Amino acid sequence: MEILAFGVQSDEKPLIEKAFEGVHEVRCLDVFLNRDTAPIAAGHEIISTSVNADLSAPVLQTLAAGGTQMIAQRSTGFNNIDLEVAERLALRVARVSYYSPYSVAEFAWTLAMAVNRRIIRAASRTRDFDFRLDGLLGRDMRGRTVGVLGTGKIGEAFTRIAHGFGMKLLGWDVVENPACVELGMEYVAKERLFAEADLISLHVPLLPSTQHIIDEAALKAMKDDAILVNSSRGGLIDTAALVTELRAGRFLGVGLDVYEAEAGLFFLDKSLEGIDDDTLARLVTFPNVIVTSHQAYYTEDAVGQIIDATVQNVTDYLARRTGENVLVPRT
Repeated sequence: MEILAFGVQSDEKPLIEKAFEGVHEVRCLDVFLNRDTAPIAAGHEIISTSVNADLSAPVLQTLAAGGTQMIAQRSTGFNNIDLEVAERLALRVARVSYYSPYSVAEFAWTLAMAVNRRIIRAASRTRDFDFRLDGLLGRDMRGRTVGVLGTGKIGEAFTRIAHGFGMKLLGWDVVENPACVELGMEYVAKERLFAEADLISLHVPLLPSTQHIIDEAALKAMKDDAILVNSSRGGLIDTAALVTELRAGRFLGVGLDVYEAEAGLFFLDKSLEGIDDDTLARLVTFPNVIVTSHQAYYTEDAVGQIIDATVQNVTDYLARRTGENVLVPRT
């Protein structure tokens, strides 16, 4: 049986092929799964998809009609999958419930420090042999307040780094994490966190209840010189509202590894054709904003764990086992 893997990056391909070697046959495609590419899966019982795959009802219907019975998504998030339709079509869906939280937490801090210390601007200047310090003034993190929205595994890892900086810790989540409390975190209402934090980092999943959790009101409640970082899901931030606040000269810096309309853009080379997304085009023009391409998870450690879990999900499916990664069981 050949497994078809969509949206495989060049760095990932040898890792996927090695992980499946001697276990299952796998064919890697660099194209992403969407309405146009779904027919390619015809005749493949098992497919694997990336985080930006389109697994809406029309795509799932095409997959089911072509004989697909199992979808192994290579990510933790699954907001791109219509699970109700998948269940109705008897499609088994599995994800990766865990991978290195340090990959994302460390990258979130990389974004925070890059905007704080103006690293991109400084590096660009020195390439032109401009060694002035004008406009590069940052600030110490020690003694300042960090607000962490979402204190699961990744949020906890981020908090531990903040604790190492010597910061005051504020947190918000539906359930308190004892490990964060032990570090000295105080759980508070979102409104207080927005008002008091010098640095705000998002680590909650994208759910109907968290869609645009950072909306116009939340942005206006934040300090004018706050730093905002999102390495979770783009839909957590109302990007249009963020652009409005940035145009008003607010925020010391914003670091975004995700964008709410990133599907069809991120992981692709658009340098020659450009983009027609006016909001993103405006966003990247601000000197205090850094946008990266959903790469926070992209370390050898995390990608290796994601691939290993994907192999296990496929093996469990073939053995008719149901594990913790299964979102829609086999019927």
